[in-house]
Amino acid sequence: MKIVADEGVDRAVVERLRSLGHAVLYIAEMTPGIPDGAVLDLANAEAALLLTSDKDFGEIVFRRRQVSSGVVLLRLAGLPSSHKADRVEEVFRRHGEKLAASFAVVSGAALRIRRAS
Repeated sequence: MKIVADEGVDRAVVERLRSLGHAVLYIAEMTPGIPDGAVLDLANAEAALLLTSDKDFGEIVFRRRQVSSGVVLLRLAGLPSSHKADRVEEVFRRHGEKLAASFAVVSGAALRIRRAS
């Protein structure tokens, strides 16, 4: 799966997804500090899922009705990086096909997936 990881995503999560064979573009390695709109534009241009910990993307996708290839919002603050990577791996292994064109919220114990369109 092609993924754009926002710069707030832990490197351990990015590395885990890459080790699983996902093509991950990591904003922190490319152009840190770019605006949220530019991050979403990049994800859309790449037809990639956006992985972020920034709640602002909910507003961008739903309230402003901007098209997206899918957004996965990580609500895993306070967990060690390795636990975050484990949780994200679990979500992608079990529910990966459901994430495209959806807005998913991942917490330590729950996953909510809502169609973005």
